Amino acid sequence: MLPPRQQSQVGEGLQTSLSLVSSDPRLSLEEHRSNTGNLRESPTESASSREIWPMAAAIKKESVSGADKITLHDVARERVDVVYEKMLHLPCEFLDELKNGLRVILEGGNGSQHREEFFILQKLVQSRADLTTKTLVRTHRVQLEILVAINTGIQGFLHPSINLSQASLIEIFLYKRCRNLACRSQLPAEDCTCETCANGNGFCNLCMCVICSKFDFEVNTCRWIGCDLCSHWTHTDCAIREQLICMGPATQNGTGPSEMVFKCQACNRTSELLGWVKDVFQHCVMSWDGEALIRELDFVSRIFHGSKDPRGRKLHWKSDDLKENLRSGKVESKAACKAILMVFKELELDSQKTPENAESESGRLIAPQEACNRISEVVHEAVRNMEMVANEKMRMFKKARLSFDACERELAEKAREAGELNMDRQKKKLEIEELERIVRLKSAEADMFQMKANEAKRESERLQRILLAKSDKSEEEYTSNYLKQRLNEAEAEKQYLYEKMKMQETSRLSQSSGGGGDPLMFSKIHDLLYSVPPSADGPSNDCHPFRKNP
Repeated sequence: MLPPRQQSQVGEGLQTSLSLVSSDPRLSLEEHRSNTGNLRESPTESASSREIWPMAAAIKKESVSGADKITLHDVARERVDVVYEKMLHLPCEFLDELKNGLRVILEGGNGSQHREEFFILQKLVQSRADLTTKTLVRTHRVQLEILVAINTGIQGFLHPSINLSQASLIEIFLYKRCRNLACRSQLPAEDCTCETCANGNGFCNLCMCVICSKFDFEVNTCRWIGCDLCSHWTHTDCAIREQLICMGPATQNGTGPSEMVFKCQACNRTSELLGWVKDVFQHCVMSWDGEALIRELDFVSRIFHGSKDPRGRKLHWKSDDLKENLRSGKVESKAACKAILMVFKELELDSQKTPENAESESGRLIAPQEACNRISEVVHEAVRNMEMVANEKMRMFKKARLSFDACERELAEKAREAGELNMDRQKKKLEIEELERIVRLKSAEADMFQMKANEAKRESERLQRILLAKSDKSEEEYTSNYLKQRLNEAEAEKQYLYEKMKMQETSRLSQSSGGGGDPLMFSKIHDLLYSVPPSADGPSNDCHPFRKNP
């Protein structure tokens, strides 16, 4: 079995993955969507990119006319020489902004909009037949970096600290060199002639997964599985998903015992997994922290989940047990490391007791003491197996008991909550009945007040009619009394004038007899006296200049 996957050569000190995107041109659009959906899958990529990537706001902008401007779609669609001529007259700041805009699209911060835009750009680039070695050597440096970044989906080619030669960029674009910036091996790597490496899709067997064609920098881990024969690597998750980890014979001739094996998709040959997992843990377990150990135990548990081999089942049970104890804090990481190493030693001892040895020794007679010793070993092995099964049953019983207790507590809690809800329901019901009673009372009061208001309104209308009638009657009485008063005054004034006229007439007669009088004055008094109309309204004050208004 291959040793644990080691760190590949790192160019110019770069230690971080800058993308996990597959650039196989034969992939369908749906496969591109699934691959490019994880543009930021590696946490180290975003961290390293943020540390030294220039901020867009810090770039000094210069005025560029609209006719001279160029977009990412122009770079992906137009001829190489046309874009080259335009870029020669553009300032460096504008070209940096163009690369920064593509970096934002590759990061996918705007969700589906950026993904759709990237798919369009990549389709434009990969559908062009004019992008050959002869034409690419005449491209602008920024133009070539943008084309490579669009074709591979890796934003690292836009990074200011990545300074690859133009020849290397052209080879990466044409799938002649590994696009992994930490590898950059010539393809096919190690002159491999297998179908996977020779199909010219940019696959590198030194750093990429045979199934998903993605790469990362996870080393000394069970995350990667290597083939014993062709030395190609596969993600453990991809192998489990594609059902490449299954039960099978340990040897190629099919005569060995059945155990968990890995079937390489590149060469279609199998490799045993127990020895590979043992080598990984023996070399690397002491350097893992608690979280890394839990993650590796989870890989082991999933690898041997369907094992029918006693050793595989034992490793699966022990991995699950240690993983649960580490998560609950019952076991420290150092103790768990020693425990898993002890398990591998026990499995190694078990593997030495093969059926071939038993058959070779069955043909000869053995001493009673040796027979007793062998019987004792068999009994001890049976006891150990029974203890292991008992421990597993006890663990399962404890787990079930804990689940049962949790369910009991949850049931009691739900019953208490149901009782509280029932009490609240009764309380709300009483409150609703009280409110209904208050509403009925208020409705009766409103009806009573409405009835009293109607009675008051009718009384007011009756009093208003009486008031109007009395007002009319008092007006008539006032008018009648006023007219009577004026009539009496007119009669009195008439009598007064009449008496005065008589006195004047007497005086005139006496004066006439005495030789004098004023006939004109007498005539005016006579006209005034007899000019009063005999109507019921009586004379007005204006007709009598001898009387002032009262």
